[in-house]
Formats: sequence, C-alpha cells, structure tokens
Amino acid sequence: MDDISGFLDQPDGAQVAWRRVDGAGPTVVWLGGFMSDMTGTKAEALSDWAVANARAYVRFDYFGHGASSGEFRNGTVTRWRADALAVIDDLTQGDLVLVGSSMGGWIACLAAMVRPRRVKAMVLIAPAPDFTEKLMTPEISPAGHAALAANGVWMRPSDYGDPYPITRKLLEDGARWSILGGNPIPIEVPVHILQGGQDPDVPWRHALELAQALKGANVVFTLIKDGDHRLSRPQDIARVIAAVADVS
Repeated sequence: MDDISGFLDQPDGAQVAWRRVDGAGPTVVWLGGFMSDMTGTKAEALSDWAVANARAYVRFDYFGHGASSGEFRNGTVTRWRADALAVIDDLTQGDLVLVGSSMGGWIACLAAMVRPRRVKAMVLIAPAPDFTEKLMTPEISPAGHAALAANGVWMRPSDYGDPYPITRKLLEDGARWSILGGNPIPIEVPVHILQGGQDPDVPWRHALELAQALKGANVVFTLIKDGDHRLSRPQDIARVIAAVADVS
C-alpha cells in the first residue's frame, strides 16, 4: 500500500496537509498534539503498521502546524477541531478509529461528539482535554498575564525548544470547548487511554478524570508508571499499536 499525500482546501483558503494509506477499515485517523506534526515518531509508526497490515490510515497537520498553511499563533481549538472534521468528512469513509495524542485527545473527543455514527473506537495517548484552561492558564506567571493583557500574547517557555506564543484568543477560545467538570461526556464507544506516570505536561490524574467522565462503560486506562508525555519509546509505541489493533 502506498502512502499518498496532498492538501485539503478549507473555505477560507487555508490548506490542511495530509497523508493517507489506503486499505481495509475501519480507518485509523491520527490526531496529533499541540505544536506537533504528522511526521512524529508515533504517527510514523502507525503508518508503518497500516502499510504492513493493509489498513486504512489518515494523518494530517492542523492549521499552523507542520506542512499546513497558516501561522501557529493564529490557531485556536475551534480551528483545529474544524480541520479534524474536514479530514474526517472529506478524506475518509465508513467506520473510524480515532487516535489522539495530547491535545489530539481533546480534538478526538470533540470530533467523536459530532460524528457519533462514524467513530467506532478511540485510543487516546496522554490526552489533554481542556488543557488551555486547566493545565496552561494556572501556570501563567504574573509577567505572563501582563503580557497577555498588553499584547494579547505570552511567550511560553518550553522543555522541547524555544519559547512559543500563547495568545489570549487561544485561551479564551479553548474555554468554550471545555468537556470536563460538567455533564458526562457523550461518548459511548470503546476507549483505551494510555498515560505516562512521569508525564510533566499532562498529570495522570487529569487523564484519569477524562476516563471517568466518559459516558461509556468500555473504557480502559493504562498507566505506564515510568512513561513520559511523548510515550515514544519502542515499548510505548508497541502498546499504542496493540491498543489500536485491539479496538479495530
């Protein structure tokens, strides 16, 4: 099976970069994390698995990420959700298994809630629902709040590279898509969550809160005690692929 690629045109002229392996369904859809792209270790490993097993697989870059158009600082949860839905609607057919990493776990939940007839199962890796409000906002320093008030942007330090821009627009928009702390999340398909116990970005209790909030009963929560946020070690990737194969 070939890994083909292209660009999906959005109504405003933006382009979403994508790659696809054609094969048997259900189609596995990769939803990456905040500031990541579709060429990451886990996304590539799933592509290799899809090719080897003649499975349908789609991955893409959100607006302002990777090979897609747009500036990262202009991105919002609303926009990235729309990108995911466009990929699902225009590039896939039939049943889906959504695989969401970090922010992609939040986007996957948002997509599943509006395409319940399409999504048959989900695998979530260090899922970060509501991260703008519950994980990011509490860590903003007084100087960061001052920068947001004055300029609408805060340069957030990163353990993975240079500081990157967090805008007031992103924080305000993210709060509108909150799924935790209220009613049960109306997702009833099988869900397998894999979470590192040593994750500095998404505490395991945050991921467990999501597991408990899902309406469905078929939810498996795997705590990888020595795992970090990326869960990209060979043994972690093996667990991810096994989880995808299990729910597929």
